Amino acid sequence: MDLQLSGKTAFISGSSRGIGYATARSLAGEGIDVILNGRNPETLAKAVDALRREVPGVSVTGLSADFTDADDIERLCDALPDIDILVNNVGLFELKPFALISDDDWRLYFEVNVLGGVRLARRLLPAMLERGWGRIVFVSSESGVNVPADMIHYGTSKTAMLSVGNGLAKLTKGTAVTVNSVLGGPTYSDGVADTVTAIAAAQSIPEEQMKAAIIGGNQTTLLGRFITPAEIAHAITFLASPLASAINGSAMRVDGGVLTALL
Repeated sequence: MDLQLSGKTAFISGSSRGIGYATARSLAGEGIDVILNGRNPETLAKAVDALRREVPGVSVTGLSADFTDADDIERLCDALPDIDILVNNVGLFELKPFALISDDDWRLYFEVNVLGGVRLARRLLPAMLERGWGRIVFVSSESGVNVPADMIHYGTSKTAMLSVGNGLAKLTKGTAVTVNSVLGGPTYSDGVADTVTAIAAAQSIPEEQMKAAIIGGNQTTLLGRFITPAEIAHAITFLASPLASAINGSAMRVDGGVLTALL
């Protein structure tokens, strides 16, 4: 299927690995020029080089930025060309008991997971509206709807992302600009893989056994396995396309059936 995206330019925050990198790869495969982003310039350069080799024929560049620093995000926005597609993917996550989540933790999660996307949208949405076409996609999570007891700060930040996306969509009424969110389910991203590896090592059991135990403990999954980053990326790519022109202000579930309530 031709998603009619060739010639567009996309910026994907937090895209040196994981879901962000998979999204950049999927978009590049549709003929889109992509700008990757990461905090570590060295890691980002490796990701840019890898994607150039994977998908020749499109422009692949990178801009580093620290999303805990508002001034650094402003510097990033100043360096961006005209962006047709903005994917707000950058985010933090961790398991932490509620009683141990400090005020600083709460501020950090909202600074990165929420305000990162807010700041980018504030800079890029007006130009999309002026040009008459654009896409903004927030990479949220099913945890924003069914907030986990052991990562309440993370889940709450993802709820806020959904609210921001829904509100921004109302500013696009009557235009060819859309703002949507993706509700990803349990995904075996690089960050999750790192966590699983660490837990498995701490408990002296094989990583695959720990991986199966974690997803097996999820009683509502219909998929019965972790989602791959590419599966999330495919949904984002569709939402970014002209074929999804009637989808606006929505939260698309790519959760493997984890959520049991209708949205």
